[in-house]
Amino acid sequence: MDIRPNHTIYINNLNEKIKKDELKKSLYAIFSQFGQILDIVAMKTLKMRGQAFVIFKDINSSTNALRSMQGFPFYDKPMRIQYSKKDSDMVAKMKGTFVERPKKQKKDEEPQELKKRKRGQANAAREKLAKEQARQPLQPVVQQPMDGAGVPAVGGPVAPTSMPEQPPNQILFLTNLPEETNEMMLSMLFN
Repeated sequence: MDIRPNHTIYINNLNEKIKKDELKKSLYAIFSQFGQILDIVAMKTLKMRGQAFVIFKDINSSTNALRSMQGFPFYDKPMRIQYSKKDSDMVAKMKGTFVERPKKQKKDEEPQELKKRKRGQANAAREKLAKEQARQPLQPVVQQPMDGAGVPAVGGPVAPTSMPEQPPNQILFLTNLPEETNEMMLSMLFN
């Protein structure tokens, strides 16, 4: 697929170890012989490293640069050059066709309003659960009658064996503690 001639050339296969400022100066030095350069865009982000855009004032300059410098060894790597797919913002502003693009959101990033709404719903659910728990009276734990072997007797009153699933909390609610348990024992156990 051929891309139509453009003011901007896209260069890739650049040495990724070169600092951004040094890369821009070097690109300016070798491409300024072809015509006036408006801007050079090079980034060191993971997605954009090893790539650059050189924006020329006119299309003839970019065409000459593309033809002359294709495969030129630049910092020990041959440059791959092609026309940019779209006009750069600077050229679009000069032509009067500039349209501001909406900022892209990362896939894992949610809009701020949605985050706030979810946080509010989670807080409301927690508060509702706490109110329900506060309304329920504490049920006394009934000691199960034991037969001679230390096994609960059949047919006697049965205490609740498990608590309903609760959200994580800093306060632990302990049940079925022996009567001789005191505060010092618990602090030693949980410190």
